[in-house]
Amino acid sequence: MKDIHIRKLKAEDTEDISNIYAAITRTPVRDDFIQIIAEQVNNKEDASFVAELDGRVVGYMICIVISGGFGIKKGTWIANMGVNPKFMGQGIGEKLATRIFKFSREKGIKDIYTSVRWDSPDLLSFFKTLGFDRSNFINLRKVLE
Repeated sequence: MKDIHIRKLKAEDTEDISNIYAAITRTPVRDDFIQIIAEQVNNKEDASFVAELDGRVVGYMICIVISGGFGIKKGTWIANMGVNPKFMGQGIGEKLATRIFKFSREKGIKDIYTSVRWDSPDLLSFFKTLGFDRSNFINLRKVLE
């Protein structure tokens, strides 16, 4: 595989990221997802990166720096990520995660969190290969009527 270039997310990446998201989820991209991308462009504290191959965005990882909630010291939260299905299994997600790890170390952050659905064994396996394990948290949900 050719060289993958990891760089900070830019406003012009919105369409490519949206297309990757739609290809993975097989659902239309919602306006709130586009808004999240836009907010990341101007946010200097959070860490969101894209992976480029031959000038084309083929993956992304959107992360938020969290602090002080529920007993958490400062930590990085991987909120969303995706790799173009045509390029999955080629180490792109790992390169994005490695860049997030570097960013976190530079900020003095030692804990990185994410959440994975139990019916997503590929994603769960991906994070386990990166050294992730269960945390002290249990995800809770309430559906409002």
